[in-house]
Amino acid sequence: MVQNIINKLIGKKIFSIARTWVPTMVAWGTVGGVALVHFTDWRLILDYVPYVKGKFKGDE
Repeated sequence: MVQNIINKLIGKKIFSIARTWVPTMVAWGTVGGVALVHFTDWRLILDYVPYVKGKFKGDE
């Protein structure tokens, strides 16, 4: 049903092209997320990860 609505809005050809790009966009999004954590205050972001948060309790 959703695919039929999307096909009517943008067409089958563009929809099929977009489906082939999904894995690439997921990969680049993951790389971007890792780069964001690496180049920013990584401790602030990784405090929300349960395992890492418990690892640094003695530093505070």
